[in-house]
Amino acid sequence: MKRKLKILRNDPWLEPYAPAIEGRHDDVRRKEKELLSGCKTLSDFANAHNYFGLHRQADGSWVFREWAPNATAITLTGDFSGWEKRPEFALKRLDGGNGVWEGTFPADAIKNGQLYKMLVEWDGGSGERIPAYATRVLQDPETHIFSAQVYFPEKPYRWKETDFHPDTEPLLIYECHIGMAQDREGVGTYDEFRRLILPRIAKDGYNAIQIMAIQEHPYYGSFGYHVSNFFAASGRFGTPEELKALIDEAHSLGIAVIMDIVHSHAVKNEAEGLGRLDGSRDLYFYHDAARREHPAWDSLCFDYGKNEVLHFLLSNCKYWLEEYRFDGFRFDGVTSMLYYDHGLGKAFGGYADYYDGGQDTNAITYLTLANKLIHEINPSAITIAEEMSGMPGLVVPFKDGGIGFDYRMAMGIPDYWIKTLKEKRDDDWHPTSIFWELTNRRADEKTISYVESHDQALVGDKTVIFRLIDKEMYWHMMVGDQNPAVTRGIALHKMIRLVTLATINGGYLNFMGNEWGHPEWIDFPREGNGWSYKYARRQWDLVDREDLQYRFLNAFDNAMIETVGKVYGFEKKPVRKLWEKDDDQILAFMRGDLVFVFNFNPTKAFSDYGILAPGGVYSVVLSSDSPDFGGFGNIDEKVEHFTIKDPLYSPHGVEWLKLYMPPRTAMVLRKHPARPGRPKRKS
Repeated sequence: MKRKLKILRNDPWLEPYAPAIEGRHDDVRRKEKELLSGCKTLSDFANAHNYFGLHRQADGSWVFREWAPNATAITLTGDFSGWEKRPEFALKRLDGGNGVWEGTFPADAIKNGQLYKMLVEWDGGSGERIPAYATRVLQDPETHIFSAQVYFPEKPYRWKETDFHPDTEPLLIYECHIGMAQDREGVGTYDEFRRLILPRIAKDGYNAIQIMAIQEHPYYGSFGYHVSNFFAASGRFGTPEELKALIDEAHSLGIAVIMDIVHSHAVKNEAEGLGRLDGSRDLYFYHDAARREHPAWDSLCFDYGKNEVLHFLLSNCKYWLEEYRFDGFRFDGVTSMLYYDHGLGKAFGGYADYYDGGQDTNAITYLTLANKLIHEINPSAITIAEEMSGMPGLVVPFKDGGIGFDYRMAMGIPDYWIKTLKEKRDDDWHPTSIFWELTNRRADEKTISYVESHDQALVGDKTVIFRLIDKEMYWHMMVGDQNPAVTRGIALHKMIRLVTLATINGGYLNFMGNEWGHPEWIDFPREGNGWSYKYARRQWDLVDREDLQYRFLNAFDNAMIETVGKVYGFEKKPVRKLWEKDDDQILAFMRGDLVFVFNFNPTKAFSDYGILAPGGVYSVVLSSDSPDFGGFGNIDEKVEHFTIKDPLYSPHGVEWLKLYMPPRTAMVLRKHPARPGRPKRKS
């Protein structure tokens, strides 16, 4: 008898959908067997980048291959040919190669550093194209034209950290963008990030960075989400060696490096990307006309049912893991991949919505195989799904019936905070609602909690700090300026972040600069702003100034990250609710030996407020009201708190913990270890 998958055993409500769950599980097994017909492992299969593209052979000669089934002729053109079509650089279509073209060239025919493209011809037309497997792509600063570059350094990068294993329990992610990480108005570089920003992140206590916009993209303002060249690290930030040095340095600091990878769609551009690479609309990596274009993103949708697409994307995962030693991936746009309608306008109100026949089983198969491959190559790799529908099993191992991600983004949490800030008066912040939102998740899946990511910082939206303080930030952030809006904003900014971090069951994410309340939005250079870089940067000088209150927010973020980060496996410790009272706006819960207490009340201070907690002695280890964090110092952090027995509750293992709680403050207390009792005297 076939054993029931663990995901079904753990959740009986999924039983009606067992055929769909078991079916997608079997689909993966069948596809993996098909792909491995000539290989032993997925890693053996995922080597397209070692076959396609331009490669130097052992004797110094060159070989180039491209898959272009609709092409009638392909010729390499570049600096080596004066950008003319020459017969000696023509490729030949391989017999039985299913559309594979190949050319071999003498060692002296092509030189390192030269630029090149393919001239692709097809019935009825022709065009210049960048090879699909190009690993180095550069934009001419004057003409703005992108070209592939012959890039084979004589001395490959030598890694200093050769055996890095991330220590990410809990996982504390600093989301970042290389180009806008600098204070100056312009595009930052890998080297600047390594020298100037990594030390900040290490000092802040985060143990992972999640880097956006690594894969080459023609439009800088796309934030890296309209990818053109999937195997090329963006040349606008520097060289491959400089990116490797950045990753190497991060590893030496104990920081894991997660790449924001885009396999959910591709840019439509034909001159820069994969659009009509071989002249065909539908025969290449994409769907037919009905599903080829994404209705919301103005991009092209991969057809995950084609083995050539699986070969391309799985090899892409392997390439970034092995060539650059990334420690994992955050997969962008997973919801869009999972559903034929991309999840647009769908409420996902019940389990039936996940199994109504609208799921792209080919995409689910790809994502499962990608997770299997990534963890086969690096068992400690980190995979995160940006997914908002809540599909069951997404963050469950394949062997248990899942898709295999390690984490999913808790995308409802930032939406909740935005809705609260926009629609509720401070008097209407209810701890029951806050606690439910932050802890409402599937028991078998780990999530990444966050208050805001880059999404909430873009023009057209507002960061949390800007929603709280708005224009007053421009005039009243000086130390000593007791502006009511600023005082309220700083207090709630700290509380919102701490309660979100304290309730994680997997990890926590912060977008660079938001930890200290970066005052302005993100707006990349575009025609509408005069191609300005003024808002495509981070103003680190603000947090470094002793006379501004930004440093208080940064100090608090450092302290809360340290408090949680030094508790190994904090995210696995049960969240034990101790107290919630909406009319007082008090919330308290316990994890391990730490008690987190929040008074969201905007005006009321409570003296000797009683919370039921395990009996013992407690000391304050963190107070948002500390003057070091821009508070008023009304909480005496030196006082030890002894619980008080109550005959009604003591038999149940809890006693009264009495605390003084000023308005809009949070504190963390640690329970002292139990002292061994004295031995009884013998009579």
